Amino acid sequence: MVSDSAKEVFIQGLTHDGKTFRPSDWAERLAGVMSQFRPGGAHPGSHLSYSPWCIPTTLNGVKCVVVHRDLRDFEPMAWDFVLNFARDNHLQVAEACLVPDAPSKPKAG
Repeated sequence: MVSDSAKEVFIQGLTHDGKTFRPSDWAERLAGVMSQFRPGGAHPGSHLSYSPWCIPTTLNGVKCVVVHRDLRDFEPMAWDFVLNFARDNHLQVAEACLVPDAPSKPKAG
């Protein structure tokens, strides 16, 4: 179950028993289906980019989809769809917050 306070949910391409989920492009496919759900709604050409609320990525060598809580607020059925996808395929789900890398500090000369 996902808590109400989670800002982001990471659907990982690993099953509960540790096996790699297939097909290998599952994350891109799932994010592609969700591309229409975005701030301001779908618009012409929006199917050509991922929604900022559902982004495929790789973390520590594992394919993942990062799903932002704003998707739930915008379209609860889409949120349910991605969580049910994870549950139905026995995928590991983690609550977290994707933190950008810290900017590099200039080297002292």
